[in-house]
This record gives sequence, structure tokens and C-alpha cells, in this order.
Amino acid sequence: MVFRAAKRLAIETVLVANQRLQTPPGNPLVSAVRVDGGADVADQYIASHASAGDLVITQDVSLAALLVPEQVAVLDPRGEEHTAETIGERLSVRDFMDQARLAGIVTGGPPPFDDRAKQAFAAALDRVLTRLRRER
Repeated sequence: MVFRAAKRLAIETVLVANQRLQTPPGNPLVSAVRVDGGADVADQYIASHASAGDLVITQDVSLAALLVPEQVAVLDPRGEEHTAETIGERLSVRDFMDQARLAGIVTGGPPPFDDRAKQAFAAALDRVLTRLRRER
């Protein structure tokens, strides 16, 4: 979805990871940056290179909390947009779940990434990209 949107809308797209990533052939707008391994190295790279009006897709709530105040749009892979109004609550929930796991409480994981989740992400991606293009 992301690669198709990048090609269709002519949007530069950068993948960031601490391992080698394969970019789609035939789309020069998609590139990959490989960072050193280690805790939060990719997050630090993203936080230092993203700017207002960019879109970052991440499930890392801590990274989202760094980006949202900088006017960077942030989507999670299930299509939920992190905003100034929601990021505090999401950090609190994340911290609560971390504490529950540390206490030995089985919290389960996220629901399966099914067709409904894919559709929600696709709709949110389209909505956010449209909004960002209007704002430029």
C-alpha cells in the first residue's frame, strides 16, 4: 500500500531499519537507510530527519510522542493516527501494559493483522496523505 501510494502520488518514501531492506524495483522514489544496531538507533534517525508535514508509519508510541509535537503526522500500521490529543493517553496505556507484563500479568498481544486492519490502514493512509498534500 505504501509503495503504491508513493508511486501514484510521486512521494519520496524512506525506509529506516537496522537491517538491509529491499526496496521495490522500478520505483526510484523509495529508498532505504540502514542504521547501526542498538536500542532506538532507527528511532533516533527518524526523529532527527523527519520534519513538519512528513508522515511516519510506526507502531512505536515513544517515537510517535517525539514526532507529534514537531507537526509530523504519525500513523500506526492499523491506521490509528497519533495526534496531540491522543498521544498522552497512548503513552499511558503503553506504560500501564508494560507494568502489567513486568508484574507477570499475561496481557496478550494485538489482534491479528487481518483484512479489516489492512483496510483501516489503507483508508487512514489515503486520508492523511490527502490532508498533507492540501496543507503544502
